[in-house]
Order: sequence, then C-alpha cells, then structure tokens
Amino acid sequence: MLKPIATATRELIRLDGLWRFALDEAATPEPWSAELATALEAPVPASYNDVFADQAIHDHVGWVWYQRTARVPRGWAGDRVVLRVDAATHEGVVYVGGTKVAEHVGGYTPFEVDVTDLAPAGEEVRITIGVNNELTNETIPPGMISTTAAGKRKQGYRHDFYNYAGLARSVILYAVPPVRVADLTVTTDVDGSTGVIDYRVDVTGEAEVRVALTDAAGAEVATADGPSGQMTVTDAELWRPGRGYLYELRAEAVVGGEVVDVYELPVGIRSIRVDGALFLINGEPFYFRGFGKHEDSAFRGRGFDNVVMVHDFSLMDWIGANSFRTSHYPYAEEFLDYADRHGIVVIDETAAVGLNLGLGGGFHGGKSEPAYSPTMFNGNTQAAHAQGIRELIGRDKNHPSVVMWSIANEPDSIEDGAREYFAPLAALARELDPSRPITYANEYRGTFHNDRLADLFDVICLNRYYGWYIDTGDLESAALKLEAELRGWESTHGKPIIITEYGADTLAGLHAVGTQAWSEEFQVDLLRTYHEVFDRVEAVIGEQVWNFADFQTSQGVIRVDGNKKGVFTRDRRPKAAAFALRERWLAVGAADAEAGK
Repeated sequence: MLKPIATATRELIRLDGLWRFALDEAATPEPWSAELATALEAPVPASYNDVFADQAIHDHVGWVWYQRTARVPRGWAGDRVVLRVDAATHEGVVYVGGTKVAEHVGGYTPFEVDVTDLAPAGEEVRITIGVNNELTNETIPPGMISTTAAGKRKQGYRHDFYNYAGLARSVILYAVPPVRVADLTVTTDVDGSTGVIDYRVDVTGEAEVRVALTDAAGAEVATADGPSGQMTVTDAELWRPGRGYLYELRAEAVVGGEVVDVYELPVGIRSIRVDGALFLINGEPFYFRGFGKHEDSAFRGRGFDNVVMVHDFSLMDWIGANSFRTSHYPYAEEFLDYADRHGIVVIDETAAVGLNLGLGGGFHGGKSEPAYSPTMFNGNTQAAHAQGIRELIGRDKNHPSVVMWSIANEPDSIEDGAREYFAPLAALARELDPSRPITYANEYRGTFHNDRLADLFDVICLNRYYGWYIDTGDLESAALKLEAELRGWESTHGKPIIITEYGADTLAGLHAVGTQAWSEEFQVDLLRTYHEVFDRVEAVIGEQVWNFADFQTSQGVIRVDGNKKGVFTRDRRPKAAAFALRERWLAVGAADAEAGK
C-alpha cells in the first residue's frame, strides 16, 4: 500500500488534532448516525488510555468512538477521494455520514477506502471511526477476555507491554486522479560498482507507464518505459549503514501523451545477502548494534510523535547504535522514512507476539492445553497472522532500511503443531518478498536440540536472559550457559546469530557495591558479561539490547510502573548502562569504519 504523498497530481489533508470521543454504550446504539453527544475530546494521533484522568477509560475493553468533520477542498472535483487510517488498535470501522465504508482487523497497519461518492468537493463531511481493543485467541497479537468478580470485562494478554488502544497514527484524506499509480514495488542489487533497480508499477485504469531515476542532486541517471523492468546506474552511490543515500524514482501514468499521475518514491540502492554465518550489506559483513524498542511514551502511549521519534534516533546515534527491531509490531512508517534517510538498519516485525502458553512477562510456567489447537491458536489465528505478514510487507517493501522480516516474537517453537503453523507463514513471507532474509525471535525453551522452526529461516534470533530470569544475579553461570548455547546453535545450524533481546530490569538511581539485581551496576555487569561471550563466538553477528527505554506494561507484582529493562528511562534519561554501551559501540563503530576504508 503506497504511502499518501503530495505531488503535482496528488493532494492530502491530515485530520490530526482533537476529535470528539466517547466510550461505546448501550444508550447510543448508533453513534455514527449523528454528532456524538460527549464533552470529551481525544487527540489524534495518540492512544486514549493515559490521556484522561479516568480509570474507566484507561481500563475500557471494547469499542470507543472518534468523530470529527472535515471539508473536502473544492479543487478536488474530478479526483477520487480516499480516507486512510494509519492504525486503529486493534480493529477499526469507519463511517462517512451514516454510511459504513470500511472495516479492518489489525492494529498496526493502515487501511483505506475510496469515499468519493460520500465526500463531494467543497462540502463538509462527518467522519466517525470506531476502534475496538479486544484480543482473543484468534487475533494477532492474541489475548483473552474474562469477567471480574465485580462483573467488569477484563482484557488479558501474554505480551509484556501495555495494550494501548485508539487512533495512534494519522488519519488522512487525500485526492488522486481516476487513472493513477496504484502500487509500486522496487528491489535493488549491486553488481560491482553498478546499481541494479528492478521495478513494477501497478496502474488503476488504462495508461502507459514511464519511470525515471534521479540522484540526490536532481540529475536524471536512468529511465525506462513499461509497467515493469530494470534500470542500471553506473558508479552508483550505495545506501549504506550510517549513510542513507537516496535516489528518487518518479513513476508516471500517461494517457494520450499526457501525464495524469505522478508518484515519487525514495530508493536506496543496496544488496542484502546471508552467506554462511555472515550477514552482508553491499557484500560487506554487517554487525547489528542496537535495541529492541517500543512505540511508548508518557501520555501518548503508542501514539506517534515526531519529537519523541527524532529524540530517540538522536540518542541511538549518541550511543553508537546502528539498528533496531520493531518489537513487537510494525511501527509508524515515519520511523522507516527516517531510518531510510539516515542509514539506520531495521528488522521489521509483525504483531505476532504471545503465541506461547508457557511464557508470560519473561517467566515460564505450566500450561493446561496445547498452543496450536482448534481451541487456541488455530486456522483463524494463522489466517490473521498471514494477513499481518501481507500488510507488513505490502507497506514496508520499498524501504531500504528494512533488511529482514521477523514474522513472530517468542512463539512456542517446540510443541507439536509449531512447524505446521509456521511453515506456510515462512513460505508466504518468502513468496511476497524473495529479496530479504526472514527470521523469528526465539525464546529460551527452544534450544538447538529441540527447536522445530530454525531451518525455515535465514537468521537465528535469540532472546536470552541468563543472569536475570534464569540464575538471577549469577553472572558466572550465565556466561557459561550462554556460551554453551551459542556454540550449540553455531555448530548445529551454521547460520548468523543475532541476540535480539538480553538485559536486566534496572531501577534508575539504585546503586550497590556488590552484586545486586535491579541496580545500575548490575545492568552494566550483565551487559558486559554477554558482550565478552559474543566476542568469542564467531557466528554472533548482532546484539540488540532489551530495551532502548523503560516502557509501560499491564499491572503485576514483577512490574513497578512498567518494564525497567531500558538503558534509558521512560523519559529518556540515561542509566549507567547507556554510557557503558556507548563506550563499546562507538569503539566498535570506529573500528568498522576504519576497516571499511
């Protein structure tokens, strides 16, 4: 799905701002049929949970309603008018006036609908959007709904971050020509010093297609005709980690010699390969340094905010990070746009977190039924998961910063049914995008002895917490167990290994002379212990600390106002670990830069 942009033939209006807001209630059975009778106003984009000083809104399970009016510009007469919702967590329904125009399940990918017939140019329209935060065994991510002793509905889930809900990203009204560029797919490769760009343009209506590629200075370097083809660029400037050089591909739909639509796409020329235990970008070994992150900040919840985004990227640059994983869902596309421009490497992940009955909040426990079964993660769950993969790749396929797809985080990978569930999904991801490696993040119980999924994927990603959840405080045992396991994966599979999660909860300001879990010193010591092991195992090609910053979770006795594994606090103040990582990563980055000369 193409991101809405303004070009010579396209215009857009962001409907960000304050919307009327109300919880779903029986007294208003059709809230879309008239102006919402409410005094509440909710900001968009933002999660609604922490905005109001109201526990009932914070804990609400079910539908909520947003509403506002918008005037369609007079100049859009003759164009098609499209309404796009960048994210509705986790289910959305859209009404224009009193007419339902769209429904969508999946909280982290966009959906859109042509509303031309209901939104005439020059007129004002009423837009009502319902958002439902319910999670079940057949949603991605999964969850369960129960009723408390007091008769209230309660949402449960197996992922260790708070179930923020609402319109967390922009709502956009945009205009496009009737005959237009509907989709655009670009893949790149490198042949010596020549950049190779394969493209495919899908057009709505009958039109010829012309494409042209310009460099960063605006000079045209390649052209082609036809809806698909290949262009080459001699002495190409490559997109590299740390230097996000971008060309621009201009796709034109032409009717009778007249250009009726233009779409412009940034293109980074680079190659991605997995060769044995190496991950190669432009033929050069790449070592991932960075984090698992979250879209999480005070008040906004998971709501997108340019200030937070730019500050987070600035802190990643300060600390020497070169990559991150979109744990555990697709992030706002603005994150990928920024990473494209600045040469940040991204592992892009679906929202499939929690497909595991024996794991919750890092702790393992007993389970009363199989995970993959008709009554738990079944064919409907798998279908929702497949749709999530389609929508992730469909949205993010053209971003050069995205070097790998992660199709799940910490699923049960050892149980009967795991392979039957995941093999078709891995095949689907490869079919949709043969140009990138695929992976999934493995949890502790899936070892190199019993994991049933690793051979389906190109890179082994491990989330490990020796010294924290296992052998808490005993870093000597942690080092021995970690190294033994990594060498087992190395000898068994011979694939690249990225540690996509490791770390320890740390209370900022807690200090100790000796070993003391939760202290800043212990977090530093644990990270250092892991790094010493990583440096001894050749197959390890990446380290992504869990987490970049503290983040909110559901309430529980092991969480004090959220998960505290961040090396920055939730308001982005550095803990001691941030300075220790900076010392390591800047030194490694300087050595990599010197070796690349």
